[in-house]
Amino acid sequence: MRRNAGAEHGLAALLLSLALIAPARAEIGQIKTFRDWVAGCDNIRTCTALSLPNEADEEVAFLRLDRPAGPDGAPSLALKLRRQKLKPRFGITLALDGAPFPAAGRRFEGSSNDGETAEIAFAPTDMDALIAAARKATVLTAKIEAQNYKLSLSGSVAAMLWIDEQQGRLNAPSALIRKGATGTVPAATEPPFIAMKAPAGKPLARDQAAALVKALRVELNRREPDSCEDTPEGFTDSDGAWPLNDATNLVVLACSRGAYNVASQFWLVPGHDVAKAKPAAFEGSRDKPGNELVNADFDPKTGG
Repeated sequence: MRRNAGAEHGLAALLLSLALIAPARAEIGQIKTFRDWVAGCDNIRTCTALSLPNEADEEVAFLRLDRPAGPDGAPSLALKLRRQKLKPRFGITLALDGAPFPAAGRRFEGSSNDGETAEIAFAPTDMDALIAAARKATVLTAKIEAQNYKLSLSGSVAAMLWIDEQQGRLNAPSALIRKGATGTVPAATEPPFIAMKAPAGKPLARDQAAALVKALRVELNRREPDSCEDTPEGFTDSDGAWPLNDATNLVVLACSRGAYNVASQFWLVPGHDVAKAKPAAFEGSRDKPGNELVNADFDPKTGG
């Protein structure tokens, strides 16, 4: 039941988008694949592990474990669903290798606000029981009405053990996998603070900004065709241009989209000379161009 390791990139985008909306700066760190699971931590050692759904499935379910760093960082585990025509409230039953979990007749209550996505958060006792069972169990089956979803647990223990190691929890009582009685968990790292600076240039008129965006798209297509798609339908508001100072404009282009995600490229343009446009490089971009971010925008009032 091995999944495509390319799903690692989805986690990278997710962690990056979360970092972008954080009040202080966090960056994507190392991301590791463990059979059918993937795990990653940022630079303040907040970590996430995901089970990898089958890329061919249109309706999917996966497990997500999150844990902040530090002695008081409590883990959370949730089952996430993407399915058409979910009811506002529904029941779901679970089984581990065919055996009811955590007991016969037990149902978990799920809810959906949009009819397509849902999350079932596990109580701490159920989470601990599932983590313990994952040492031997191989498949978690989630059943909604007549439909079953198979979630592989292969690699989950290794992913959580790796998170324990990244957070300094090995042999500590709070470890997910390798618990001990004497280990001491280091304090969480304070994230670096990035001071924002509001742009100082004269704002562009709407038609000037639109012309600059259009000209840059033509220039990028000349440099490297297909490096940035035409503005995705319904995402024209995702494009924009703003002066950072009297000499340089920041131009943002929506270049691709997926389910609930838009990838945008950020460019620095001297005046209106798009032929001299340079990418605005960001750290932690991994597999994407260094100036491409997911679900990011720019606030010209604050510079953030």
